[in-house]
Amino acid sequence: MNDAPARGRETATVTRFSQTARLWAFILLAALAPAGLSAAPFAAYVMDARTGQPIYKQNADTKLHPASLTKMMTLYMAFTAIERGQVRLDSRFPISSNAAAEPPSKLGLRAGQSIELRYLIRAAAIKSANDAATAIGEGLAGSEPAFAQQMTAMARALGMRNTQFRNANGLTQDGHYSTAHDMTILGRRLFYDFPQYYNLFSRREADAGIAKVSSTNKRFLDNYPGADGIKTGYTRAAGFNLTASAQRGRKRLVATVFGGTSTAQRNQVMAQLLDAGFSRVPSRAREVRPEPPQLLAQKVVRRAKVEPTPAATQPKTLVLAASEPPTRAQRASTAAVASAANPRDPLADAVRQAQAAPLSASALRLTSSARPSLRPAARGGAVEQAIASAVETIAPAAQSASLAAPVLAASSRPLPAPRSRAGQASTASVAQAGTDSADAIAAAVAEANTGSLSLLASPAPKPRSDTVILAAMGEGDISNPEALEIVSRPGGSGRNWGVSLGLYRSQVEANKLLLRTALQDGTVLGGAQRHVADTKRGFEANFVNLTRADAQLACERLQARAQTCTVTGP
Repeated sequence: MNDAPARGRETATVTRFSQTARLWAFILLAALAPAGLSAAPFAAYVMDARTGQPIYKQNADTKLHPASLTKMMTLYMAFTAIERGQVRLDSRFPISSNAAAEPPSKLGLRAGQSIELRYLIRAAAIKSANDAATAIGEGLAGSEPAFAQQMTAMARALGMRNTQFRNANGLTQDGHYSTAHDMTILGRRLFYDFPQYYNLFSRREADAGIAKVSSTNKRFLDNYPGADGIKTGYTRAAGFNLTASAQRGRKRLVATVFGGTSTAQRNQVMAQLLDAGFSRVPSRAREVRPEPPQLLAQKVVRRAKVEPTPAATQPKTLVLAASEPPTRAQRASTAAVASAANPRDPLADAVRQAQAAPLSASALRLTSSARPSLRPAARGGAVEQAIASAVETIAPAAQSASLAAPVLAASSRPLPAPRSRAGQASTASVAQAGTDSADAIAAAVAEANTGSLSLLASPAPKPRSDTVILAAMGEGDISNPEALEIVSRPGGSGRNWGVSLGLYRSQVEANKLLLRTALQDGTVLGGAQRHVADTKRGFEANFVNLTRADAQLACERLQARAQTCTVTGP
């Protein structure tokens, strides 16, 4: 009987100990659970997007894991390459095994396939696909490490001083970090530098080529009025991150949150930060757009290292061997060299050679002596031979296929016109002696050698006949000429007509209509003049300086295009 109370007391003691152990375990788990959820440090930054000035910041420059906010820079690099013409939206990027093996979130790309850049951009921006982001980096730079270096260089150019990238998707890696301040700068840059692509961040879903993707930021876009982007991010080391942009009236804010404990908690904190920011910034502010990024090109100078050789360092004495002086070659004649290089007329070359040759004493005496007279036995034959050779020389050139050749061959050659009295005297003496007299020819030649350049005198040519010979291929056209047809233009064909296109509120609107119509109907209205008449009812658009036919044709064409048109006459 005494054992029963003892057993009861032992049972009660064990029960109380068990309950105490359970309570402490629950307290310990409750204490550890918040610590595990808030392992990532919290950071926030709010900026007025119009001016770039900060509104709120907390741990803004603390280097933290950016997670998928990294894809904002990946997309910025892709947009930059498109604008520079390096790639196009329809450029196909090959998928490597490295990109296909990236962990979720992913699009489901397979190694070896190729896909257009536009689909990779949509998957990375909307679904936050890691494989798509890696494929973009490898396609633009050749490898992901090379692309990460380019991303870091671009971050420095944009003013992101505390950011360093190691990959294109944002998965946790040593040396891969950023700050809330830097990511806010990047979000503002996406809005101002690439407004043509910025609407991509507000899409709820999109076609990514191989599948349709939904936005990871859909909850915040749907729940916060005025929100239009930008990017979410999550890893266990980074927590729940978000860079958002929203607009209310003329106000626009960009903010970043690092280290959220959940998607709902992160979105709630972001909404509170934006609400407080909108209440603090003025409605009107001078917009200060960011300057274009200043990319610094690194200049690499490579110096060749060459070890000095003994032959180059030890001086040597150079001795020149004595040699006989070269013999002078006979100088060739300048005229001969020129003639060999550039063939010329043989007669001109002979004259130049004669001028260049030295004159001997006998040659000088011959030049100053009188010309010897011809021998009596050779006078007549020499003249006839000279005339025959001249005829043979001229005959081939004078041959012609024309019908006037026999007439020209039978006519006598006219003598040159007189130039001086001395020439007239010599000509007269030659004419008196006759053509058969060799003494007269010799005297004329001797007079020419004395330095007189006068031409021989000749009698005036006979007056030219006024008779006109008409030739025809056949019997000729002897019919009477056709009567002229007189065409009269109607009285209404003058350029006193015009076209009125109606009344308009402003002169600018009327001028635009006239210019657009003239470009469309240039064939008809090419010679017309545009005129805007200022009337009490409005500005009338007119085409003037047209004929009646052109005005009617132009009006018919305009009425066919449902354009009001009226023909105006003189």
